[in-house]
Amino acid sequence: MIGTIFRPVSSLLNRFSKSEEGSATIEFAITFPAMLFLMLSGIELGMVTLHHSMLERAMDITVRDIRLGTGAAPQHDEIKTLICDRAGFIDNCSTNLRLEMIQVNPRVWEGISTEADCTDQSEEVAPVRSFVNGQENELMILRACAKFDPVFPTSGLGKNMIKDGAGQYALVSLSAFVQEPR
Repeated sequence: MIGTIFRPVSSLLNRFSKSEEGSATIEFAITFPAMLFLMLSGIELGMVTLHHSMLERAMDITVRDIRLGTGAAPQHDEIKTLICDRAGFIDNCSTNLRLEMIQVNPRVWEGISTEADCTDQSEEVAPVRSFVNGQENELMILRACAKFDPVFPTSGLGKNMIKDGAGQYALVSLSAFVQEPR
């Protein structure tokens, strides 16, 4: 009697274990999250690379203009405007970009702070950290820090980036030049 009750159940389980229907769904359910993670991370990395290369390009062109502009010593706001005009992809550049110009003695190298001075929209506005125009033949380091919002802040690379209180990540560009003699 017990054998007759379990026979239809065992027959059903036997048929179910041999069936291949739905196997593609299982593969999809296993691989889709990983593929989505990789796709979102790839898009995020592409945007980070685009932003950083545009900031680097704007810095290079601006520093070239400063280096070759003998007799001219552009001030903070003028340099910031030039970088913002040339970068193109920095949202609210006038409030989002922070510049530092540091005079360095190449004969007695002490280096500069590893911490870039960046804006943080979750904090009070801070004045310019250090911005000193160089004299003739002095080595100057110009450092720019711009903040960006991640494209996908809750997934992939955007979730794992180091962000400030406002949820933005920093991109830093550094350029050195010697002030030409007047």
